[in-house]
Amino acid sequence: MSLNSAIYVGQVVHQRHRPKKHSLRYRVFSLLIDLDELDRLDGLRRFGHNRRALFSFRDADHGDGQPLRDWVNDKLAAEGLPEAGRVRLLCYPRILGYVFNPLTVWYCDDAAGEPLATIYEVHNTFKERHTYVLPANAAEQAADKAFYVSPFIDMDCRYEFRLSAPEERVRVAINETQGGQPLLYAAFTGARRPFSDAELMRLFFSHPLMTLKVTAGIHWEALRLILKGIRIRWHTDRKPPADHHSKAGPFSRAPRKNTSLIKRNGAASTSD
Repeated sequence: MSLNSAIYVGQVVHQRHRPKKHSLRYRVFSLLIDLDELDRLDGLRRFGHNRRALFSFRDADHGDGQPLRDWVNDKLAAEGLPEAGRVRLLCYPRILGYVFNPLTVWYCDDAAGEPLATIYEVHNTFKERHTYVLPANAAEQAADKAFYVSPFIDMDCRYEFRLSAPEERVRVAINETQGGQPLLYAAFTGARRPFSDAELMRLFFSHPLMTLKVTAGIHWEALRLILKGIRIRWHTDRKPPADHHSKAGPFSRAPRKNTSLIKRNGAASTSD
């Protein structure tokens, strides 16, 4: 029986528009994990769920410590939404025990298999996390920035989200604006590959120590921005590690599902 879970291999790009232009492009891959398939995935030799393995996924890396499906349903309930049917998340795996996930995307479907909501789980390098929950029928797929991420970007910004359903290809993108003007575009695009031991081994050698390179790349790009003279915004309001949540408001709900959130066939533009 085939898996809904998959691996997406592609690239992440950032394009900063001001005050000085800056761009980056890195080869990466992400795992698409169906929560209902974790027991089957744990049967692979190269992948472990809550155990040591070459590649692994640990529940403690996400949510607030309760079972992940319960955490998802709590987030949905806070938006007045019913419990999810199928839940999938797109994230980096632990490789040799290490991972840092700047962004995890949770695709939540209703009992009929239709898009219900998307949860964007954001982590920063201070071990803090924040979630933005956007119902599929929201009139606008956007949220005010409510969480410190980059020392080179102010807090008075807004995120505009676009994504495609994870099928043969996946695309997640976010346009960050300030004062209504584009500031930063970030996106991940990837092509689907099977979730198998053979594919994991190929990726281990084609993308060696990828998750460690994610953290190294963050600090390398920070140095490049400093050398370009971009002002640092210090994180003066640090909070203990916790699961903070932005509600979907203040925009109104549309009466039917907005296909700009998830397109079942084909790509949708995105940004970060």
